[in-house]
Amino acid sequence: MNRNVILTCAVTGAGDTTSKNPNVPVTPQQIADSCIEAARAGASVAHIHVRDPETGGVSHSLDHYREVMQRVREADTDIVMNITAGGGGDWIPDVEDPTRGGPGTCIQTPAERHAPVGELLPEMCTLDCGSLNFGDMVYINTADWLREHARLVQAAGVKPELECFDLGHVRFARQLHQEGLIDDDPLFQLCLGIPWGAEADAETMLTMRNKLPENANWAAFGIGRLQMPMVAQAMLLGGHARVGLEDNLMLKKGVLATNGSLVEKAGDIIENLGGRLMTPAETRKHLKLRDPATGNIPGGQA
Repeated sequence: MNRNVILTCAVTGAGDTTSKNPNVPVTPQQIADSCIEAARAGASVAHIHVRDPETGGVSHSLDHYREVMQRVREADTDIVMNITAGGGGDWIPDVEDPTRGGPGTCIQTPAERHAPVGELLPEMCTLDCGSLNFGDMVYINTADWLREHARLVQAAGVKPELECFDLGHVRFARQLHQEGLIDDDPLFQLCLGIPWGAEADAETMLTMRNKLPENANWAAFGIGRLQMPMVAQAMLLGGHARVGLEDNLMLKKGVLATNGSLVEKAGDIIENLGGRLMTPAETRKHLKLRDPATGNIPGGQA
């Protein structure tokens, strides 16, 4: 059991959720405000996507990421920033010609996916460790792309969060680590409940955890109504946890959530199980993250 828990809040995501919950942040200012709200509620890490302020849809705009980062860094509330680097992998077959990508398809090169991370240097970024049937689309991330992307993240001095949506993703993430493309103790995020990846249940989480390297740090999350049960399960199995409106829109049946309310609820679960939430400063030290104020990494690197 892990009694010192790093709690991440994934504040917005890229899915079609804004019409289902008006609390999902859309503009850079709203996303930054949600990061600060989550920090004040007890989260030590904010995981962000950005959206088109006009449509609420997916955005890969460096300017949007820059504005979010600047607003959060200038606030009087500290939080570790984790930028997604998994965008630009969506492939949806065209109805008339299924050999081609249809409307909604968006494929970016590893360099394009990495651009906001390399420019803005957050403490962390995600690295999605494989391809997947993701709902009705296919998320594409080939082995060679992943190796190229891992090298870019490594050169930037940013900690990759190895997102694993299935057991094969854990296997390839271990391979990246063995090839020297992941520095220090690797950090895994076990992503559970996404159709059609790994299921959100205790057996699946335990199986994936048991395949991690001995020196790994890890967290897990579930989506929808399984978000809070997976918080408790991850803690009991020795891991950290993630909540937020990217993964779940409801606080309870009939009650729309905010990012702050989800963090508070997860914090109560963790405390009731005998644990505590780690601070951003403790999180940086534990994971050996770059200090945004000094640029230094624990251990003397810069």
